[in-house]
Amino acid sequence: MSQTVTDFEVHDIRFPTSEQLDGSDAMNPDPDYSAAYVVLSTAPVDGTDGTDIEGHGFCFTIGRGNEVMAAAIEALRPYVVGRPAPRTAADLAALHRELTHDSQLRWLGPEKGVMHMAAGAVVNAAWDLAAKQAGRPVWQFLAEMTPEELVSLVDFRYLTDALTPDEALAILRAAEPGRAERAERLRAEGYPAYTTSPGWLGYTDDKLVGLAKEAVADGFTQIKLKVGGNLGDDVRRLALAREAVGPDVRIAVDANQRWDVADAVKWMNALAPYDPHWIEEPTSPDDILGHAAVRAGQPVKVATGEHVANRVVFKQLLQAGAVDFVQIDAARVAGVNENLAILLLAAKYGVPVCPHAGGVGLCELVQHLSMFDYVAVSGSWENRVIEYVDHLHEHFADPTVIESGRYAAPSSPGFSARMLPESIAAHRYPEGPVWQARRTTEEDDR
Repeated sequence: MSQTVTDFEVHDIRFPTSEQLDGSDAMNPDPDYSAAYVVLSTAPVDGTDGTDIEGHGFCFTIGRGNEVMAAAIEALRPYVVGRPAPRTAADLAALHRELTHDSQLRWLGPEKGVMHMAAGAVVNAAWDLAAKQAGRPVWQFLAEMTPEELVSLVDFRYLTDALTPDEALAILRAAEPGRAERAERLRAEGYPAYTTSPGWLGYTDDKLVGLAKEAVADGFTQIKLKVGGNLGDDVRRLALAREAVGPDVRIAVDANQRWDVADAVKWMNALAPYDPHWIEEPTSPDDILGHAAVRAGQPVKVATGEHVANRVVFKQLLQAGAVDFVQIDAARVAGVNENLAILLLAAKYGVPVCPHAGGVGLCELVQHLSMFDYVAVSGSWENRVIEYVDHLHEHFADPTVIESGRYAAPSSPGFSARMLPESIAAHRYPEGPVWQARRTTEEDDR
């Protein structure tokens, strides 16, 4: 069945999460979780039978600036509308290269920032569309591709000093024999998760302790706390969390880029007695040597990646021995294709991938990438966990399911990215009723 992309809708969708300080951290005290959201509509080619299928994708932001992301996505309309809907690895590779190699749009990065994220939203929507046409969830759609098809999806420009196509092919071929068994185990057991929900910086001590205990009761073996506001407060909060969960539950901490290198080393040496599992984003995401210095200067393992702009920076972090955990983000780089490159780089260097998923829809997306990694790339979930944040899943048609601290493997076709129409209508900015009501309340307060 042949399909053509007939329409391209972009929505500015925002949720007022700042009202409850959900998502708050040392760098981002009042986020409103938001999505610049794209829908690719299709129709059968004239003379063929079939039903319309939609592809859904988005970029995650925290409020102001979401309109900039939406405008960047809109600029990519001519590359999609009126063209055949992508179905195969070859189609998806061609679309990714066209969106990221356009010389004039690429100038705005190159290959980083708003335009690169916009390309990722469209690429991810195309993967959602292709997987739906194949009747597979994205993780399975990817895991059923041949090693040769998977290698063809990756843009190896700038990577071959660290990872060649032949090396990538060897990694994928080595994992191929156990794919079916791992896929069955994944469906039976789910994928390990950890939760950040107890640890937002704006929460009171009582709320932190209560949610930490609740997380352990729900089966999570790792939680995460935000740090970086005040050292004394962080020591107190981490001590309370450690007492609440006991010695056997891992507690990661996350500074959200708050520190210079010396501050990070000082802070983590002070927190080390409470056995933090990792320090996440201790400094600027662009500072490869800074991360290496933090890793060398204190005893806690280092994680980063949610704000890393592209595969090249990930390559350098790995080459420099600057990270112990790679944290991919499904909506930061240019979509599935570039994240596949990062998964292969991490496999080459033997570094576990523990994705970022704090934000609207990010849990829904990134679960597919980790599950594919387990089935077809690394072949392991040892020391690997996917972040889970218990916010806003009710707005999605196929929300993330957590059972006993593990992600259940999605079974519905696509990328789990489709937001409910009523949620889009209610939270569209600024005209949606949620935002109109908020504006009225603010005017009344004045």
